[in-house]
Amino acid sequence: MELRHLRYFIMVAEELHFGRAAQRLNMAQQPLSRQIRDLEAEMGVQLFYRTKRTVRLTEAGQVFLKEASKILEQTEQAVMLAQRTSQGKAGRLAIGFTGPALNRTLPRIVRLFKAKHPQIELSLERMQTNEQVAALISGQLQVGLLHPPIQNDTLRLETVHREPLVVFLPDYHPLANVPTDTISIQALASESFILFPRRVGSVLYDQIIQLCQQAGFSPNVVQEVIPQQIIVGLVSAGIGVSLLHASAQEAMYPGVVIKHLVEPTPELELAVAWHPEIISTALDFFRNIVREVACK
Repeated sequence: MELRHLRYFIMVAEELHFGRAAQRLNMAQQPLSRQIRDLEAEMGVQLFYRTKRTVRLTEAGQVFLKEASKILEQTEQAVMLAQRTSQGKAGRLAIGFTGPALNRTLPRIVRLFKAKHPQIELSLERMQTNEQVAALISGQLQVGLLHPPIQNDTLRLETVHREPLVVFLPDYHPLANVPTDTISIQALASESFILFPRRVGSVLYDQIIQLCQQAGFSPNVVQEVIPQQIIVGLVSAGIGVSLLHASAQEAMYPGVVIKHLVEPTPELELAVAWHPEIISTALDFFRNIVREVACK
């Protein structure tokens, strides 16, 4: 049974006349009658009572008409939705993001995207970089905002921005009250450090340790926690100091002071990532918005 059989049946059921139905279908009456007989034979059910003067639906035909109409309507809706999605006039985009992306970049991207493409639903989920990589490969996500480098050559990446690390200090700390905005990493040699776990970003974590070691000390890491808000909160509580990306200032607690380092620091890179086999107009729109935000 094909959809055309349902259309033929519905047309005859509406007209209750094979000749008029054939005219509406732009076909000859004899092939239409044969198609209806084939349909009845396939179903093993008589759909119409036929006499020389009249055509009427059987009880089975009345039931079939109701359900067949639903199927055609749903099919037409499915086709229309697929066409609108292909044109970027509908659809859904599953997006992964990290904590740092939420500070500045993601809100700007989402606001601009919703302003330009309000018909596309955005589904946002916070994930670590390694979690996003797995979700992008499996198809759970269509696009991610994550931190390179990643251990996967399949995904495509475009850098959104890079930002340096800065020092987060309790406001009563002696270094918080120095008259300049910059301090040396050597000034932190005797401090207790609060960092993110190495499993979250091994490359950046190792770069921080190396930065300290180049200054002649190994940092005393007393806490490893996520997300960034907890790190900033622990700094505010006086548990220790931290080196975080500059945009973490957006999650500032009272009682925290920011200082820049005089030494060149490692940078946190944010990139948009996607699987090249994903064909999606919504994804194309999103990538264009990301590029627009990155240029500002």
